Amino acid sequence: AHGNQPIQHMLYLYDWSGQPWKAQARIREVMEKFYDPWADGYCGDEDNGQTSAWYVFSALGFYPVCPGSGEYVLGTPLFKKAILHLSGGDVVIEAPDNSAGNCYVKSLSLNGEDWPHNYIRRADLVKGATLQFKMASEPSVRRGTAPEDKPYSMSTSK
Repeated sequence: AHGNQPIQHMLYLYDWSGQPWKAQARIREVMEKFYDPWADGYCGDEDNGQTSAWYVFSALGFYPVCPGSGEYVLGTPLFKKAILHLSGGDVVIEAPDNSAGNCYVKSLSLNGEDWPHNYIRRADLVKGATLQFKMASEPSVRRGTAPEDKPYSMSTSK
């Protein structure tokens, strides 16, 4: 029921289960099936811009599932390159091998360092950052599966 805003974060919950490749596949599926470039090109309600915001964040490759946590949960970028111009510096998101067939994150680096986690911290983005996604056609069933790779949870108090 993706058209109902209270459920839109659900696809990202695979990142907490240690199976981020399932989030990547389903997020890309929803972006391709339920959105198109027309005036009414989104599914369901567009209350206060939430459905559009879900798409924009998801197309960048991350989403604020729990905004107060200071983390964005990883999904799968839609573009080969995107640049966000922030007051603290640019956020450059690169996924040169990205395609309809390459929706799985094989690896990710943050400012040139390997980033195995299923989240990006807001603090790392607001001062400018470079995210380099290596994409693949097959899921990486080892990346993002360690307990420390999961996004914030009150139940684990990380």
